[in-house]
Amino acid sequence: MTDTVIFDLDGTLLNTLDDLHASVNHALVNCGFKCRTREEIRRFLGNGVRELIRCSLPDFADESILNKVLECFRQYYLIHNSDKTKPYEGVMDMLTKCKKLGYHTAIVSNKPDFAVQELYHNFFSEVVDIAIGEKPGVNRKPSPEMVHKAVEMLGSALETSVYVGG
Repeated sequence: MTDTVIFDLDGTLLNTLDDLHASVNHALVNCGFKCRTREEIRRFLGNGVRELIRCSLPDFADESILNKVLECFRQYYLIHNSDKTKPYEGVMDMLTKCKKLGYHTAIVSNKPDFAVQELYHNFFSEVVDIAIGEKPGVNRKPSPEMVHKAVEMLGSALETSVYVGG
């Protein structure tokens, strides 16, 4: 019997593409590079912010350029991560129903933990128990470590948990 549901964040609960697109392009332009299209950014998502920036840069960009653009992205995204971001239609009703039915719930994301916590508090703290983002000491997805950590924090068992998302 399932008693715990672990959700991915970007593209599962929240439509974050527009804020990510704007933040990447802000960082690229401020560091002297060309903007990327919304579709390019969509294709680059899923492997963490560092990889998002790496894919957005030209092939000649070295590690120092990557770090500079990444820091610019982080500073901008810290302020602008909720400008256009919103839950997909039906998500809040579904999460509310999960809570009423007594399910333990969590969010796990490869997004930096500071952003995950802010988005969690802005949108989900009333209906989701905990949220975990990318931070030192916990390997990010596709490693199962974040999901295992969430299950442990909720006092649940892997055998009674399901994961929803990418």
